[in-house]
Amino acid sequence: MWLNSIKLTGYKNYDSGSFSFHERIVGICGRNGRGKTNLLDAINYLCLARSYFTRTEALNIHFSSPGFRIEGTITDDRNERQHIVCIFREGGKKELYLNDIPYEKFSKHIGKFPCVLIAPDDISLINGNSDERRKYLDTTICQIDENYLQQLILYNKILAQRNALLKYESGGLKYDEVLLQSYNQKLVESGNIIHTERKAFTARLFPAILRYYTSIAGSPESVNISYESQLQEDAFDQLLKSSRTKDLHTQRTNVGIHKDEIRFVLEQNPFKAIASQGQKKSLLFACKLAEYEILKEEKGFAPILLLDDVFEKLDESRIHNLIEFICSESGTQVFITDTDSERLQKIVAGKDSGIQIIQLN
Repeated sequence: MWLNSIKLTGYKNYDSGSFSFHERIVGICGRNGRGKTNLLDAINYLCLARSYFTRTEALNIHFSSPGFRIEGTITDDRNERQHIVCIFREGGKKELYLNDIPYEKFSKHIGKFPCVLIAPDDISLINGNSDERRKYLDTTICQIDENYLQQLILYNKILAQRNALLKYESGGLKYDEVLLQSYNQKLVESGNIIHTERKAFTARLFPAILRYYTSIAGSPESVNISYESQLQEDAFDQLLKSSRTKDLHTQRTNVGIHKDEIRFVLEQNPFKAIASQGQKKSLLFACKLAEYEILKEEKGFAPILLLDDVFEKLDESRIHNLIEFICSESGTQVFITDTDSERLQKIVAGKDSGIQIIQLN
């Protein structure tokens, strides 16, 4: 898969901008605030129909524009050129087209053009709360399994409805017991499917993460990863029954797959509590490269790899190991941002990979 070109109109700091790509490795360089990250985000939007950094579409609009438009051409794994257009109009209407045919459901676009983005704020995957780690799992699995995506959408919809019902009851009004049981049944059905998929996926994912971590770090370290879920302790329907009183008191659903967690451990301690900045960033890269590997295996072709400011807080050895992987993956188109074009060219030099430098002024 190859991104040939992209054109931005009214997107973030771009009033307008057009770029063509002719090398496998593309360096996007310039001082801070020139739009390097925004260009990567536009590529992500083209592939996944959403911004990587914000869920609020209005925040993606250039200050002088009523809306935004992103369009681009991608040569797919069948060597066929695909034209994608994403539009967000004034008034909040969003449109998505593939070869001039509109999508009725944006979810149908997910997985057609897989990509993996690594950004500095992704360190929250290691340091942040469990929401970040579930998002990491879901983003990857949704690009592989359309049914998983639909079940996740359904689960989150029913969860919101169930929580609204619990808050309704707390106001002194009698809730509908039949409706509550209906929500419970639907949560159990979708939740069990999601749990089964996550359990099978993490069994593949974790060994890959550990392998990449050792490769980037350059030496073995005592790192362990585990998937934790309340559904491993008891059946989901029984968990809901046991939590009924607590749910009514707290006005929210306290059990389910929305409480799942990935646990990172270093030397038998929480990883984020004792790991260095370099170790944390190495684990982040390992998680993302493992995501990349599985997407490549499942799709049969390489996803686009987007690397935003990846060299910060990495020593030369870890940078070397990371670049060695990137350059060895000959089927992968890679976009890398950096403030220093000479440094980027020097890092890639001698790796049998040409590099295109786009300088943003």
